[in-house]
Amino acid sequence: MTHADRSRRDAIARRAARDIPDGAFVNLGVGIPTSVANFLVPGREIICHSENGILGVGPAPDAHLVDPDLMNASRQHVTLLPGASIFHHADSFAMIRGGHIDIAILGAFQVSSTGDLANWSTGLDGVPAVGGAMDLAVGAKSVWVLMEHRNREGISKLVERCTYPLTAVGAARRVYTDLAVIDITPEGPVVREIAAGFTFDALQGMTDARLKLAADWQPAEVA
Repeated sequence: MTHADRSRRDAIARRAARDIPDGAFVNLGVGIPTSVANFLVPGREIICHSENGILGVGPAPDAHLVDPDLMNASRQHVTLLPGASIFHHADSFAMIRGGHIDIAILGAFQVSSTGDLANWSTGLDGVPAVGGAMDLAVGAKSVWVLMEHRNREGISKLVERCTYPLTAVGAARRVYTDLAVIDITPEGPVVREIAAGFTFDALQGMTDARLKLAADWQPAEVA
């Protein structure tokens, strides 16, 4: 991954971190979402959950402070915040399926204009790995998606209809990309923020799904 790729993905995670309300229990999924913990302001009461059995996930450790026994569901080394707890995988999924996770922050290959989520297989190559995504997509009170606006081939990941195998129907409520913040509403995708240097028309030209511009939209802050 290039420095530009990392910077772009970190900017998405940083932006989403700002919107998490105090007191929320938040699952951080595979990909860009795992970085959200790095950008939470210290002292805020936000409890990050990892599906393999952790409450109280902290930011990524410094290289010289890695504990090889502490890993998240993405097999990445993590830290624990004061008061964190570790528990059985089954208990973790009981939390998810019981509706105790306020926000599931997930990555995606595609999100449709009605919030359909496809994030476990492209159906083309690689080994499909659904993990806990289906449970999270239907068990969490709200689902936010963090993804780059276009894939490596320059094709929009926000689409009218998903062409990849679905994880869940109508699950996504908000999408954060490197170009915009978009709410998925009954009227379709509504743009709340647009990245600096882009107009709505330019954003629409890079997006397969038909967008609407919120009356109170804002230009995104420079990271």
